[in-house]
Amino acid sequence: MKPARIFLYVVAFLTFLVVAAFLTLRIWSDELTELAFVPSGKFEAQQPLEANAYDKSGMWFARPNTGVEDPARWQPVYAKGRQPASGVEDPPPPFAVFFVLPTSYLENKAWNASLGDAAANDRARLFVKGMASPFNQASEIWIPRYRQAAVGALLVDDQAANQALDAAYRDVEQAFVYFLDHADRNTPIVLAGHSQGSLHLLRLLASRIAGSPVEQRIAAVYAIGWPISLEHDLPKLGLPACKTPDEAGCVASWVSFAEPAETAQMLKRYDTSPGFDGKPRGETPILCTNPITGRMGGVAPAKDNRGTLVPKPDLNSGDLVPGMVPARCNSKGILLIGMPPDMGPAVLPGNNYHVYDIPLFWRNLQLDVAHRVSVWAKSYH
Repeated sequence: MKPARIFLYVVAFLTFLVVAAFLTLRIWSDELTELAFVPSGKFEAQQPLEANAYDKSGMWFARPNTGVEDPARWQPVYAKGRQPASGVEDPPPPFAVFFVLPTSYLENKAWNASLGDAAANDRARLFVKGMASPFNQASEIWIPRYRQAAVGALLVDDQAANQALDAAYRDVEQAFVYFLDHADRNTPIVLAGHSQGSLHLLRLLASRIAGSPVEQRIAAVYAIGWPISLEHDLPKLGLPACKTPDEAGCVASWVSFAEPAETAQMLKRYDTSPGFDGKPRGETPILCTNPITGRMGGVAPAKDNRGTLVPKPDLNSGDLVPGMVPARCNSKGILLIGMPPDMGPAVLPGNNYHVYDIPLFWRNLQLDVAHRVSVWAKSYH
């Protein structure tokens, strides 16, 4: 069977699982949801990885000089007849990307995925192609494997869930140390991730990067798909929010819902969880970067969306479609994208477009990354 065809089946199976999972979230009680997705067994402590674990190329989904085709370098094309008029764009200066993938372990058999979990790894490779590819202009892309916490660990706030997230973070932190030691030290760094991956990036910022010399090398942070409290999270990250498209050394983030948006479930978990200052986030505003304009907050029409990555019906590939989706940050900090666009079967209940946070604004994100790196190079180097 051809790799592309295998990729298709993985996509189809993944979307089915995601939709089924979140239908359960919506239709049945919290107790049934936890039964379905939260591991029932005790947390099993994860043994530390070997000190040189990330020397091995197999510990990375992407890294320089592996001799293997890198799915993060994939470049989609515009749908036929939809190529927008644009001038010549200068390429950005060299930069290195450290990207942390979202949760691909959907089982409830353990609190953490094993590194050899075939299903989780197949889904992770899918995410590399769909979510890391907007960063494909980088001179280096590093995407580590890690023993991610089960999806159920993100649904509850208890000791086992926190231990699972801590274990996953330790792997990410170890990979980041290796990245710092081996990436080109003369280039700026872009940190990026989605969902659980963004949570681990934010923890890196708060506990390891803020106030350190590394902070000066950060051209931008894209912590997408994880809500960031302006009051209880952002001040501890060391870097400010990206308020304009011409800023570098800042944090961008958004969580996407079509309208009418049913955000109560997400906000319930957000409101009661602690921020990086240790206090409950409460009903504090969420950081909302408008991915079309690159500004904090505001409204942008669909015509300014340079390209949404839309999968074809057979899932064999995807096309960029400009002018498809608008973006508006509401008063709470939720990114609203208007009427539900047809992106495929992985839209979650409540018009939650979490799975598509990055594809919805694929081309604008690619341009934003290049511009902020260029701004950093002119301002800091």
